[in-house]
Amino acid sequence: MTISKFDICNKALVLVGANTISSFSQNTTESIVANQLYETTLEDLLTKCRWRFASKQTQLSKNSSNPDARYESSYALPTDAIIIHTVTVGDQVIVYDRYGQNLFTDTTSSDTVIADYTFQPSESVFPPYFTKALVFELASLFAGAIARNDQLSLLYAQQARSQLQSAKAIDSQAQTTRRVDVDRFRNVRNRTALNDITATTPS
Repeated sequence: MTISKFDICNKALVLVGANTISSFSQNTTESIVANQLYETTLEDLLTKCRWRFASKQTQLSKNSSNPDARYESSYALPTDAIIIHTVTVGDQVIVYDRYGQNLFTDTTSSDTVIADYTFQPSESVFPPYFTKALVFELASLFAGAIARNDQLSLLYAQQARSQLQSAKAIDSQAQTTRRVDVDRFRNVRNRTALNDITATTPS
């Protein structure tokens, strides 16, 4: 079943006892409030975690002009980038800094610069655990702005936080489990044990 932004808003509106909507241009309190709050609430939720379903990787295009100081090169950021997570050259993570819609690095024109970032995907690909968190978050806001019920707003805010933690845990399973470097800890333990041994000479 394909879900839309109006489906999500209507789920939240029903939770607070408000009327549902079919667009953001209706002359109703529900439509006006939903139009004001939906996009900002969604974008804020997308920044709460490095969601795997909202992650993208792309090669950056080098700008014709270079930074004035401290960095060698400037690259244009993708227009849909919300948060930049990692920048790599040849699979090696490199140092970077974001300046507005540009990214500065110490690379050259011969380097292939790849960025991993969070973007805003279509509602149709939202996993159920994220949609549920978004519905509770919107319900908390709608309860205050439409229903004028602070107690209900607080209740849904608490449910939103709980669902967000659950959603983060589920979403983290969408990548290879990171293995603990046992050898590193073993080496540290053995080295410490050897350091504790005091050499003695026979009398």
